[in-house]
Amino acid sequence: MLFYLPKAGLLGPHFDRYAILAFWACVVVIAYAYAGYPLMLWALTKFRRSRPSEPSNAPSITILICAHNEARNIGKKLTDCLALNYPPDRLQILVASDGSTDETVQIVRSFSEQGVGLVVIPQQRGKTYTQNVAVQYATGDIVVFSDATTEYQADALQYIAGNFSDPTVGAVSGRYYYFDPEKESSSNSGAQAFAGYDNRIRKMQSEIASITGCCGCIYAVRRSLYTPLQPHIISDLVEPMHVLLQGAKVKLEPRAVARESTASTSRKEFSMRVRVITRALHGISSVGSLLLPWKHPWIALQLYSHKLLRYSVPVFLLGVFLSSSLLIHIPLYRFIFVAQAGVYAVALLTAFVPVQRLSRPLALPLYFCIVNAAALAAIVQFVRGERYVSWRPEREVSRAH
Repeated sequence: MLFYLPKAGLLGPHFDRYAILAFWACVVVIAYAYAGYPLMLWALTKFRRSRPSEPSNAPSITILICAHNEARNIGKKLTDCLALNYPPDRLQILVASDGSTDETVQIVRSFSEQGVGLVVIPQQRGKTYTQNVAVQYATGDIVVFSDATTEYQADALQYIAGNFSDPTVGAVSGRYYYFDPEKESSSNSGAQAFAGYDNRIRKMQSEIASITGCCGCIYAVRRSLYTPLQPHIISDLVEPMHVLLQGAKVKLEPRAVARESTASTSRKEFSMRVRVITRALHGISSVGSLLLPWKHPWIALQLYSHKLLRYSVPVFLLGVFLSSSLLIHIPLYRFIFVAQAGVYAVALLTAFVPVQRLSRPLALPLYFCIVNAAALAAIVQFVRGERYVSWRPEREVSRAH
């Protein structure tokens, strides 16, 4: 039985019962966040599933690339955009430079004869601010937001455009995956696995009704529905939410594929995750009405289950660790405590020794720990009111150090 205590701890059997209750409450929350919610989505897709749209060349599209000091990448990005399989007379390529101090602006200007437009923000103001300004110069009915380091498959725009043939669709996210160009980082295999897991969840959400957030490196919004955001707000999460508030749908198009390189070190992955989650928490708080289940039941379910609860997992992981440590006099909880310590030890080892090259599953504990440690740090920063407005690409940070 659950409450049978073969041996009381130092604080007595009553304390043990509270520790057991706390342990299993934390386990249930973690299990729901990582397994229960996806299983519920899977079950719902059996009753309601949308059909894929047909590819289209009909709407005019603007590809908007916000860049800060991307001289190493912007030339290749623009060459790739010009080669995309979409009619040139219905495609505008627009780069917005956010206070770049390298050769980014000069490189973009060298593409002006090929129709590439440029918006220059003299001083760095942040990606969201730059995006707000640049959208005013977009001529396409659909604005596709991209990063300077993202590579699109040739037909990605056609698949995105096809979704907008449905007038109720206001935003569309593509599907991303990570690749490791150097095959050296201990966290990259974990990032790739996590991206695949996250994409499957969003695919099921979209098949049922609508998703709440998009992939920042490949997502599109009807220009008429675009809402300017505050500079500290993460646009790829909150912009789709404003589309939802206007009564339109946000869909995932899994055939519109983009790929990005992963952060090359565990430290940079951690730093990126802290920044993204902190901005996400500020973003969700700015559209609090979507958290009201009696107003937006489907959206609220997603935000609580896939966002807020996921970000809170490290708190419950601490609860599992602490409660099991108080119950080590009971064999079951002693085993669980030792197993946790083993997972964290493997993660620490993998951070310094590239053992994941021998066995990819060994990289998963490290990435799991990075993601959850970053979420915990982001919660602390959010509570303290800290905000991220401007950004420096991790590639530049690594060179600076």
